[in-house]
Amino acid sequence: MTQPEVKTTPAKRAMTTMEFVGIGLIILSLVGLLFKPNTIAGVFDAMVNNAYVIFRVFIFGNWNNGVWSPSTVGVAIIVSVMVGRILERLGFTDALLRIFVPIMKYIGVNSAVTIPAVYNILGDINAAGRIAGPILVKAKATKDEQKIAIATMVQSQQSFSTFMLGLLAMTAVGIKVFPVVILVLFLPLIVVPLILRFTIYRDTKAVSLDDLPHFTPATPPIPTLFGAAREGAELLFMLIIPAGVVIFAIIGGLDFLGVWAPVRDALTGMLTAFSIHPDTGILSILVSPTLAMGILSGTLAANAAAVAPRLVLGSFVLASSGFPFSVIFGQIPAVWGSCTDLNEKEAMGAAVLGAVMRLATAAVIALVLAPLFL
Repeated sequence: MTQPEVKTTPAKRAMTTMEFVGIGLIILSLVGLLFKPNTIAGVFDAMVNNAYVIFRVFIFGNWNNGVWSPSTVGVAIIVSVMVGRILERLGFTDALLRIFVPIMKYIGVNSAVTIPAVYNILGDINAAGRIAGPILVKAKATKDEQKIAIATMVQSQQSFSTFMLGLLAMTAVGIKVFPVVILVLFLPLIVVPLILRFTIYRDTKAVSLDDLPHFTPATPPIPTLFGAAREGAELLFMLIIPAGVVIFAIIGGLDFLGVWAPVRDALTGMLTAFSIHPDTGILSILVSPTLAMGILSGTLAANAAAVAPRLVLGSFVLASSGFPFSVIFGQIPAVWGSCTDLNEKEAMGAAVLGAVMRLATAAVIALVLAPLFL
C-alpha cells in the first residue's frame, strides 16, 4: 500500500537588513517626489557641480573674469611620476637605503624598519607595504617593529607628485625648500623609530641586514620613461580623479542638505589653529594630498599672495604623509594585514598613530619653526 504524498510548504524567505533599508529608501523617495521633488534634483545637481571641480582643476582649466587659465596639474602629476621613476632607475632609492638602514642598528631596532618609509619617498604606499612587509617578516622583525615601520612610512608622501607640486607651491611664496625637505622628509625616518622604540613599541632588537634588498629596476631607459608616463596617467585617471569625484560629490550633496557645513567648520577651525591652510588641509585628510598640492600650486601660480607662506608650509607638511583617511583606514590595514604578522586592526592602529604624529609635526613646524624657513 503506497504512502500518501506529503506536500511541504517552502519556507518563506526572511527579509534581510538591506531589504528593510531598500524599502525605507523607496518610501522616502516616493515621499520626496510627492512633496519635495526639487530636493532630489537639487542634491544630484549639487553633487555634479561640486564634482566638476575635480575635472576643472586637473584637466579643463577655468574661465576667470573673461580670461582662460589652462590647467597643467594633471600633466604635472604624470611628469612627476616620470621624474620619480627616473630617479629610482638611477639608484636614488638604493642610495637612501644605504644611508638610513644602518642607522636603525644604532637606534636599537631591526634595520628593516626603515625600508618601507624610504621606498615610499619615490614609490607608492601600497607597493611599499607589499614589498617591504615580507622583508620585515624575513628579517625576523617583531610585531612592535613592524608597527614602527608602518608609523614611520606614514611620515612620507604616498606619491612623488605630491612632493613636486608641493615644491612648486613653496617656491612660489619664497619658502627655503632645502631645510624643509631635510626636516620634513628625511629627519622623521630617524626620529619616529627612536621615539616609538622608547615609548609605545618597546619590543625591539638591533638587527643588521647583511644583504640589503635592491630596488633599482633593470628596465631599459626608454621603457622606463614610457612605463612611468603610463603609470602617471593611471594614477591621475584611475585613482586621483575618481577618488576626488566620489568625495566631492558626497560633499556637494551633504552641503546642499546643510549637513556638511558644521563638519567643514570644525575641520577648518582645527587646521587654522595649527596654521595649516584649511581648504588644502581638508583635501589632504579626506580626498588626496596630491589634489591638495595641485590646487594650492595652481592658486599660488595665479596669485602668489593668495595664501600666507606659513599656511603653505603647514599644508605641505600635512600633505607629505599617508593621508587621506581611505589609506589610513583601508589600504594600509588590508595590505599589511595580508603580508606581515600584524592583523588589520594592529596595522590600522600603527597607521593612525603615524598620522596623528604627522599632524602634530605639521602644527609644530607651522606654528613654531616657520620663521626659520620664511
